Amino acid sequence: MDTGRQQYHSHLFTVRLWMENLGDGRAEWRGQVQHVLSGETHYFREWPTLLALLQAMLSPAEADSAPDARNEHVNPTQRVP
Repeated sequence: MDTGRQQYHSHLFTVRLWMENLGDGRAEWRGQVQHVLSGETHYFREWPTLLALLQAMLSPAEADSAPDARNEHVNPTQRVP
């Protein structure tokens, strides 16, 4: 076992989006986020709510130690050490 490597934890979520017809020619986007392993599910109507839900679904210890995702850009073909 290589103890020199940093351990990375990940969570898998599914996000479902759909257009909801409100009548009178009005419509709005609705969404659902689900933590795949636990099945915990929440619904949202606005992007800030989705971000808040994702943060709440992560454990506080992991959220505090995780890199700031807004500033981290990862090339999908690049391997993480």
